[in-house]
Amino acid sequence: MKNLSRKPNISLPDSLKQKLVQRKDEGALRSIQKPNASWIDFSSNDYLGFSRNTSIAELATEKRKAYPNELHGATGSRLLTGNYEMIEDFESYLCHYYKTEASTVFNSGYDANLGLISSVAQRQDLILYDELSHASIRDGITLSKAKAYKFEHNHLEDLEKKLAKFKDQFETIYVVTEHVFSMDGDSADVDRIVELCERFGAYLILDEAHSIGTISKRGASEFSESIFARVITFGKSFGSHGAAVLGTQDLKQYLINFAKSFIYTTAPSVENTSRNWAAHEYLKQNPEDFEQLNFNINFFLDQIQSQNLSSYFIKSQSAIQSCVIGGNKKVKSISHQLQQDGFDVRAILSPTVPKGKERLRFCLHSYTTKEEIKKVLNHLTNYLIKK
Repeated sequence: MKNLSRKPNISLPDSLKQKLVQRKDEGALRSIQKPNASWIDFSSNDYLGFSRNTSIAELATEKRKAYPNELHGATGSRLLTGNYEMIEDFESYLCHYYKTEASTVFNSGYDANLGLISSVAQRQDLILYDELSHASIRDGITLSKAKAYKFEHNHLEDLEKKLAKFKDQFETIYVVTEHVFSMDGDSADVDRIVELCERFGAYLILDEAHSIGTISKRGASEFSESIFARVITFGKSFGSHGAAVLGTQDLKQYLINFAKSFIYTTAPSVENTSRNWAAHEYLKQNPEDFEQLNFNINFFLDQIQSQNLSSYFIKSQSAIQSCVIGGNKKVKSISHQLQQDGFDVRAILSPTVPKGKERLRFCLHSYTTKEEIKKVLNHLTNYLIKK
């Protein structure tokens, strides 16, 4: 008979405790903190300020009223009870907006990359991916059965060599990269990558999470017929949550049959779908926030140069500007000092980025003022150069 008086062991196993201790010793232990509303925002992905835009909220309410029979909750997965008229109409709208044949909405960008890559890449296939690709891309690769090799970051000669080397060894080759990279903020040369994929018969998967609404209102839509799959997200410039995979109708049919992160999860709610739709309509009709963001990006770059900070920053024309400092302890210290000064600038630590490449990540926004940009860089100069 079992001894029912013994209490179950619910403490953390020693192996997991040791991992936490190691992370703490490396100065990389993460914690969750609420944003300080009094700090000037140089951290969020709300590049166009859409999360605080009341006009979008009003548009979303009107959109919701146009579908009076929809329930508030999705009630199930898309393949069971969670499919509804608005989400199908929204997917049709996305096809027109992004000039693509079909779109498939996912719950997040992570889910989209995970489901897409893990399901399409087969055992006899090869994936070539940029070495700085997002964790969701890497996890999708890990869950696939395909062989995978990374190519040097934005080094298209290295990609070309690998395509030439492996073109006859695998049934299908997928090339995976981001349009704008989330940690460095630099951009892939989509034109050249499309050309390489066409020459070697490879299939391109392009993650556009940080490019739509920042360097372009529609991303790489001009290449849509040459790109196998594009992943767009609604949690960055659109100020909401969710994602979609863009491609052919055949790809959509494949995903709803084989992408587990689509099949085995509750569908997005009507409220979320109406918000995402409203944000797209607003951006299409009101380009001012997009134009202001790009003005702020250029102003920030001018200020970096005038304050002799160029050597610290990775060259970028996007809303993400990374100041590489090196060392978890040092970058955390400067981040803390900037926050004490009233600027929400976050430290990006290893292992999120490679050791020695720890950085401050400045996210620019349409609502950032010239004076705020000047001030934060003045304070940064004091901590980097003058002290």
